[in-house]
Amino acid sequence: MPWTFITSPLSPYWTGFDVGINILGYMPFGFLLVLIALRTGHARYGLVFAPLAAGILSLAMESLQSYLPLRVSSNLDLGLNILGAGLGALLAWAMKKIGGLEHWSRFRARWFVTEARGGLVLLAMWPLALLFPATVPFGLGQVFERFEGVLPDALAGTPFLDWLPTQTIKLQPLVPDVELICVALGVLIPCLLGFCIIRSITRRALFLILVFVLGISVTALSSALSYGPEHAWAWFSLPTKAGLVVALGLGISMLWVPQRPSAALVLLALGIYLGLLNQVSASPYFAQTLATWEQGRFIRFHGLAQWLGWLWPYAVLVYVLMQISSRKPKN
Repeated sequence: MPWTFITSPLSPYWTGFDVGINILGYMPFGFLLVLIALRTGHARYGLVFAPLAAGILSLAMESLQSYLPLRVSSNLDLGLNILGAGLGALLAWAMKKIGGLEHWSRFRARWFVTEARGGLVLLAMWPLALLFPATVPFGLGQVFERFEGVLPDALAGTPFLDWLPTQTIKLQPLVPDVELICVALGVLIPCLLGFCIIRSITRRALFLILVFVLGISVTALSSALSYGPEHAWAWFSLPTKAGLVVALGLGISMLWVPQRPSAALVLLALGIYLGLLNQVSASPYFAQTLATWEQGRFIRFHGLAQWLGWLWPYAVLVYVLMQISSRKPKN
């Protein structure tokens, strides 16, 4: 039965990386559940409900893994997931006790417009999306080549196969000019998204610096995890450096742009960015990197990071379109 792993002996095959990622992966889950309980006035139930909900979720996930040939259900993972959720719940409770949540509420009211929730979520997802290796540094949303290979197989034997558009121009290898533009837009888009919800020019400038520091750091971390620490800065080529300089200059020049025009600039930048990225073919080295992620130590979370890397720009596109079409004035 799929749940017999619960009473099995603890597996001797585990690493410190496995322990850490199973705990850290569920800490946000417990943290957010207790945060919801605190916001809705059910604080007394949050600390009990968070580990319980995490246990049910983890039990379901581990049980389903019994049907996957390449995965092994683990009672150790189940226990670590519950522990991670419990630690996240305690962290949220401790922040409440020392006034951390009230400080965040005041900080958010000073920095951001009232309806900033969706933008904040997307900005928080951006560094996680950068963890998955990309053909171009900061190049998120490159899905055309993968869909082009997957869709014909998925639609084989159906009349929908004839509806697929035919690729008349072969995807081109990456050239320095295109890399420069994609890098510049890849960093500029989250900056402009932040400008849509941040109030003052001074705070926009601080946010601009934060985006650059965070983006460069996470990209270096992704490269180190993929190729080894000695290759952490292998992506930092001349076109990438030039693209970062261009993005910084454009970001500084746009600090004074109002919120709604900033949203329009996000749409323009996304259109150019996605159009260029999806005309670039992936290199053999990139395919080898994906194999490392999908078969190696990253198998536990490569799917989530991959989907974030694919869908983040399109989620931003939908969010910004909704903000532009809304008639509610922002304050």
